[in-house]
Amino acid sequence: MEAKSVWPELVGKLAEEAREQIRAEFPEIAVHVVPEGSMVTMDFNEQRVRLFVKDGKVVREPRRG
Repeated sequence: MEAKSVWPELVGKLAEEAREQIRAEFPEIAVHVVPEGSMVTMDFNEQRVRLFVKDGKVVREPRRG
């Protein structure tokens, strides 16, 4: 079975709640909270999930990379 790589169900959730859910499923993954519209590197990292947030809530589908 392939590891989960996208969390569409977290859109609209509070950033800390989303971070906790991802870490509960995959404790080895680094979860970064990033303000929507921020510049980020384009490198792909299977051990990273970025949470793009606005007003404290996730606004984009979190995904590995």
